[in-house]
Amino acid sequence: MLLLGIESSCDETSAAVVEMEERMRAIRSNIVASQVDIHRLYGGVVPEIASRAHIEAITGVTRQALEQAGVSLGELGAVAVTACPGLIGALLVGVNFAKALAFANRIPLVAVNHIHGHVAAAYLCDPDLRPPFVALVVSGGHTSIYRVETETRFVELGATRDDAAGEAFDKIGRVIGLPYPSGAAMDRLAREGNPEAIRLPSPALAGDTLDFSFSGLKTAALNWLNGMAQRGEEVNRADLAASYTRHVVEALTLKAERALEQTGLRTLVLAGGVAANSHLRASLEAMCRRRGCRLSMPELPLCGDNGAMIAAAGYFQAVRGNFADSSLNASAGETLPAGTG
Repeated sequence: MLLLGIESSCDETSAAVVEMEERMRAIRSNIVASQVDIHRLYGGVVPEIASRAHIEAITGVTRQALEQAGVSLGELGAVAVTACPGLIGALLVGVNFAKALAFANRIPLVAVNHIHGHVAAAYLCDPDLRPPFVALVVSGGHTSIYRVETETRFVELGATRDDAAGEAFDKIGRVIGLPYPSGAAMDRLAREGNPEAIRLPSPALAGDTLDFSFSGLKTAALNWLNGMAQRGEEVNRADLAASYTRHVVEALTLKAERALEQTGLRTLVLAGGVAANSHLRASLEAMCRRRGCRLSMPELPLCGDNGAMIAAAGYFQAVRGNFADSSLNASAGETLPAGTG
């Protein structure tokens, strides 16, 4: 089945054509128009600006995806679009564009949960991956652990109670002068520092829970920086990046391992933008190797928001007959909106 995937939940406008069958995964095209340069001026995503940029880009991005794939609209088995969660204005651009494209050309429409899309990126890189498994989804807007029972059924086991891990990296990175978004720069800088140099609180909440809290870690790092400034001491940015990264990675690894223990599952999937972090990938690889578990991770280009992952998730909805109708609407929350069939 050929699927067109459309993603516009935050600050990337993306369209992709993916060919999916039971044992075959092929990305025919995956076009991403990033808004990073626009939002860098403000140190973060401005929702209204993001929505307008999606409007300007989505037609051209979709046309380019179809042309690069050598596929016509009439050959598509379905159009898949991110319907939730995300910035509501940004989501509405993608949903309304996909609805118009699908119904004008009589193509089945599928609504996709953005989180499911991130996990589905692993299927594109690992055709033998099958549920059930534990999924750790870590990005700028999400940090959650799921028991994935089927390709379309997720049970949340734990989540952040405040900020996401990606946002925590961006906030401290911006404060110490790294370019936005700061994840990749923090990753590189952390390799140069001492991860034991600064003691910070763990984002892994204590007790019988798989939840996280990153606000305390951010506050502690900011207080440390303010203390250094008040004493007139020079900040070793590499040491801060290394120590900060260590605390984030240790917390994520700890809770992922506990999720494997509690569920009895032996496969872990890492997904989301922060899945590109080299320290996190190495830590989870070591943990899974020690436990004799399997670790599946998307290739780096598929960790961020992209249309290919949405098309992949849409395939599993389509084969189950879970199609959306013309009443489909976007939702900022994690529940698929009405009109999803």
